[in-house]
Amino acid sequence: MYEKFYGFREKPFALTPDPEFLYFGRHHKRALLQLEYGLANQAAFLLITGEVGAGKTTLIRYLLGRLDKDLSIGLVSNATRDTGRLLQWVCSAYGLEFAGKDDVALSNTFIDFAIEEYASGRRVVLIVDEAQNLGQARLEELRVLSNINVDKHLLVQIVLVGQPELRDMMRMPQLRQFAQRIGADYHIGRLDEDETLNYVRHRLRVAGSPRLDIFRTAALKLVHASSQGIPRLVNQLCDTALVYGYADQRERIDAELMQEVIRDRVAGGIFPGRDVPAEQPRVKTP
Repeated sequence: MYEKFYGFREKPFALTPDPEFLYFGRHHKRALLQLEYGLANQAAFLLITGEVGAGKTTLIRYLLGRLDKDLSIGLVSNATRDTGRLLQWVCSAYGLEFAGKDDVALSNTFIDFAIEEYASGRRVVLIVDEAQNLGQARLEELRVLSNINVDKHLLVQIVLVGQPELRDMMRMPQLRQFAQRIGADYHIGRLDEDETLNYVRHRLRVAGSPRLDIFRTAALKLVHASSQGIPRLVNQLCDTALVYGYADQRERIDAELMQEVIRDRVAGGIFPGRDVPAEQPRVKTP
């Protein structure tokens, strides 16, 4: 709708994870470093957490494009404690046959696959996104699955990605053995105000914008205050502001328009960001 008006090649604030738009603030840089370090140093388990909309899935998709070819990657992203058996999800992630097999047969199928990959010089890496949905019992299944790693022979590495509840689960006494096996972990925090401004301008640049000042600084400060530095909420506000700007044929998004966007989104009752009161004009004292 507004792409042509503002000169974009594509929408700069789409909500679907796209590694090309990944902005490396300090948290995402450190999270990526922890992932690459843990994989290179053969940590059995790696843990990455962050708030909803923090960019965890985008970071993982970026990582997938950088991993060495001597790794055999499987991605599980929709498993929950109530949908199917965990080993079915794991086998499916590697294209292994799982239909009609019980848990013992599924386990043997995966173990045989991991051994064959190891013998061929490839290490198996299993990435579980939204891992907080697995629940305690299925997390323990993953720990048991990792028991095929013997001494210095690391056949399988498991990367867990999830919301802060996942980190809370790891502190439970029942998962103490699991937590002790995590070789690298990082929590992706929120963007600070400067990072939020740079994040928006980065996405404008990647989208092909001929100008990076479409959003006035005062407007972006309101975006940060309302979104609390959560990238997905930043995207929602900026996308809506561009729609409003296009409707009014405004070349730039100022604080007044952004205030209107925030007020409307918060009033709708679905947007989880904060309402930001309009700044009161300063009264000069005599």
